[in-house]
Amino acid sequence: MTSADHGHTAIWALTPNGAHLARTIAGGMAGSTLFLSEKQAAGIDGAVRFSRLKDEIDRRFSHFSGHVFIMATGIVVRSIAAHLGHKTTDPAVVVCDEAGQFAVSLVSGHVGGANALARRVARLTGGQPVITTATDVNRVPAIDVVAVEAGLAIENPDAIKAVNMALLTGRPIVVHDPYAEVIDRLPAGQTISSAGASFDRSDAGIFVDHMQLDLPPHVLVLRPGSLVAGMGCNRGTDVEEMHRLLMDTFMENNLSISSLRVLATVDLKADEPGLLALAQTLNVPITVYTRDRLKTVAQVPTPSAMVEKHIGVKSVCEAAALLATHRGRLIVPKKKTANVTLAVAADGCISSASDPAGRST
Repeated sequence: MTSADHGHTAIWALTPNGAHLARTIAGGMAGSTLFLSEKQAAGIDGAVRFSRLKDEIDRRFSHFSGHVFIMATGIVVRSIAAHLGHKTTDPAVVVCDEAGQFAVSLVSGHVGGANALARRVARLTGGQPVITTATDVNRVPAIDVVAVEAGLAIENPDAIKAVNMALLTGRPIVVHDPYAEVIDRLPAGQTISSAGASFDRSDAGIFVDHMQLDLPPHVLVLRPGSLVAGMGCNRGTDVEEMHRLLMDTFMENNLSISSLRVLATVDLKADEPGLLALAQTLNVPITVYTRDRLKTVAQVPTPSAMVEKHIGVKSVCEAAALLATHRGRLIVPKKKTANVTLAVAADGCISSASDPAGRST
């Protein structure tokens, strides 16, 4: 088992008919892994054999983004119960009867993708997908699905219930969405701009922004990847100094680290160990720019004669941050420690509420 298995689907079977159906499903699902009981795995190339189902699930459950079990639902429930945490982090779980008549979305239907997986399995078996999530049954959008499709990080998943219930019942939802990430995906008659209504007076709200604000618990906070951290450093700077400056800067400016999309720097630092380690810690990519490209940023707030003397450009962190945004602007000019410089830029949006320099409190 390798880290590459995460993102693939495991298909499990216990009986001869179940094993036959499992092979059919695996044949139509690239990258899937077949798990069969010892008796059923004999002579089947590529199948992982197990002696006790629960022991194998204990070892493998968190390694896959989806599981298809061809067996009784009760067996599955008892086998996976100890591994379930939250619907926003659990893998998708689908249960099929061994005749392939039904594909039941059992766990993590929305964020985990079990509803979509059940439909895919049903197409392969010729059966019927069984979807029980209320928003799907009533044909209204589910905010957790909308968020995932828009690439937004869900900060407080407990608030999903209030928003989805409002969508089901037709109640108004107060929305702050300066990047227009979700507003157009929701029923137009139910959304009210936060500019004209208070979150405190609503039963449900959605806040899509990189700003950290004190909001009521029923307001769902969704983080867009709208921020870029431009960084420069001396050769050999340790990752702790970089990480401390980044986190302190985000905290001081009420910015969410969940909205950080990328680190940006000059190509001379493409192999800098500290930057590479920081990117890995934060699970974000690094974008590098040539010095000629950095020079195309004509004006920066804090140019450096020293940097220009050493590498031929007036700015690394501010220029790189601006280049990596989408029609963006600098919201935190250069900050520095003994060995690190940092600037933060944000993608362009339609609301000044996302600008810490221009936001009123």
